[in-house]
Order: sequence, then C-alpha cells, then structure tokens
Amino acid sequence: MDGLRQRFERLLEQRNLATEALGALEAKTGIDKRYLAAGAATLLSLYLLFGFGASLLCNVIGFVYPAYASIKAIESPSKDDDTVWLTYWVVYGLFGLAEFFSDLLLSWFPFYYAGKCAFLLFCMIPGPWNGAHMLYHRAVRPLFLKHHEAVDSVVRDFSGRALDVAAGITRDVLQTLARGRALVTPTAALGADRT
Repeated sequence: MDGLRQRFERLLEQRNLATEALGALEAKTGIDKRYLAAGAATLLSLYLLFGFGASLLCNVIGFVYPAYASIKAIESPSKDDDTVWLTYWVVYGLFGLAEFFSDLLLSWFPFYYAGKCAFLLFCMIPGPWNGAHMLYHRAVRPLFLKHHEAVDSVVRDFSGRALDVAAGITRDVLQTLARGRALVTPTAALGADRT
C-alpha cells in the first residue's frame, strides 16, 4: 500500500495540466492537493458507478487526454512518445471494436463503465506498467506477426477489386453523361431558348 501512496505522491509532483489545476485550487481553497485529487477521483468513480451518462464520461476520459498527449507527441522531436501513443490508439481501437460487439451484453453488468474507465486509464499509465504497451506486446503484436501476410494479401485483393469497380462505375457515368449531352444538340437548345 505504501508503494501505491508513493506513486500517487510522485504523480502529484509531476508538472502537467491536472497538477497545475490542483495547485491553483489548493492555493484558493487551502485544501491540500492530495485531498483534492482523492476527492475528485472518488466523485469521478461514484459518477461512473451510478451516474447518468457514464458511458459518455468514460469515452471522454479515454479520448480527450490521449488525443491531447498525441498532438504533443506529434509536435515533439522525440519518436518515443509517438510510439507510446500509437500503441495506445491501436489498443483503444481494438477495444472499441470488441466493445461494439459485446456492449449490448456488457453494459448491463453493474460497474461496467467504471471497469472500462479503469482499463483505459491502465492503458494510459506512463512507464513500465503501461497497459497498452503490455497488451500490444503480449497479444496484438504476436497475432499481427502471425497473420499480417494473409491480411496484406486480402487487402491487396480487395483494393484491386475496389479500384476495378470504381473504374467501371466512372466509365458508366461518363458514358451516360456523354449520351445525355448528345441528345441535346445546339439547334435543339436554340429552339428551347426561343420559346
């Protein structure tokens, strides 16, 4: 339990938007930022457990900060932070896909959105315990390496067929337009203007 407390203290000592907001709130209220952070986490947890719109709040938590951090990573010269957030988005996308097919069943479970939010926060944790990194290297990457050649082949085949269909549709539309234009001759257009 002491290890968790120390990590919480280190997290509050970092300089970021949340700790700066907590510091400003601490200065205004006189309440220690540890208590403010614990209170905010408790209220957030209770809302996720019992509040209306917990799904929206959970999705905002899973999207807003990672999107902000991803933009900062794109703008930074380092490649390491890009890899961290690309890994998060791969896991987030796969989780979203799996959730699409199971959401109807899972959303009926009590505390589903609190668990989902905890999972997304686990995937955002910086450092060696980053959930997205662990899931990517233990599940996603091995599956990708095993099946990527077959998937690439299917995608190549599908994209070739899609291009053929698009070319056929374009050709048919252009032929139809050309036939329609041939029906309207300059003399027929002049006669229509005089009436």
